[in-house]
Amino acid sequence: MEANGSILTNKYSEGLPGARYYGGNEHIDILENLARERALKAFNLDPKVWGVNVQPYSGSTANFAAFTALIQPQDRIMGLGLPDGGHLTHGYYTAKKKITASSIYFQSFPYRVDPSTGIIDYAQLETNANLFKPRLVVCGGSAYPRDWDYARLRKIADGQGAYLLSDMAHISGLVAAGEQSSPFEYCDVVTTTTHKTLRGPRAGLIFFRKDKESDIEARVNAAVFPACQGGPHNNTIAGIAVALKQAADPAFKTYAKQVRANAAAMASVLVKHGYRLQTDGTENHLILWDLRPLGLTGSKVEKICDAAHITLNKNAVAGDTSALVPGGVRVGASALTSRSMVEKDVEVRLDCLFD
Repeated sequence: MEANGSILTNKYSEGLPGARYYGGNEHIDILENLARERALKAFNLDPKVWGVNVQPYSGSTANFAAFTALIQPQDRIMGLGLPDGGHLTHGYYTAKKKITASSIYFQSFPYRVDPSTGIIDYAQLETNANLFKPRLVVCGGSAYPRDWDYARLRKIADGQGAYLLSDMAHISGLVAAGEQSSPFEYCDVVTTTTHKTLRGPRAGLIFFRKDKESDIEARVNAAVFPACQGGPHNNTIAGIAVALKQAADPAFKTYAKQVRANAAAMASVLVKHGYRLQTDGTENHLILWDLRPLGLTGSKVEKICDAAHITLNKNAVAGDTSALVPGGVRVGASALTSRSMVEKDVEVRLDCLFD
């Protein structure tokens, strides 16, 4: 927060380190190069194989810049549908409206979870990909409680000659700590936010393979600037650099491990009380609680919990048609863990809530 609120907000620095469009950026260049070095180190990446752009203003702008770099307007994309746990920027649209730029500027065919298990239906995804012929397959979600089968997704993408992009925004801190599978072994490009489980300021990163043949590095950098945004926010990049240093510390791995343990503990308490969870549990930091068997909506439960000083959010579950009045809520363990809570703390609080 100190770095993000610093005098570094005062400098324009369009371009990349060593190739700026403004003078007086020698210290900014040092800062941005430090953030890039720490980003690669945090995720154990070889700088000869991977590069990273630390300038995106958010995860959404990082995704659109990545799309701009990899594919052409009206090319075909496949991402997890929003009601099934995906994100708006992965091509979401409704029967009446194209919701985000990813569905306005590209042709989208979302894939889904198996309604009986809540797990991604990889077999149906492969069948649909064989018909739709996507140019880009996107993996990652905003409300998916399970890990990802990147090897299977790579095979599906290769079958179509498509790029594979992972948006690990929600789980990036867990990936850095080794508490989730790493997408870097299989993906061409990986995007992420820098807050959420990574616990930094609100911004985005784009990691890319240094493939000379496809020149993804130059394409990604040009897509960020000048294609999709102007001068980077250097104060935020400073905050990112601090967060990435913390993420490489052994204490962060302890934190991430506890996040998963706390989420699993909360899931167990909810199941014990007879409630239904999407996928019957969790492998990461969040729980998707299906309220439809209770005849309740997520919007109503969100307001009730607000009144009890409990912050969670309404969230669509598989089969929902409304994001404003959905059938579930999403519960996360990251903030509680940052307040030093462990399993017994979250278990006691949930038991008291229901008792």
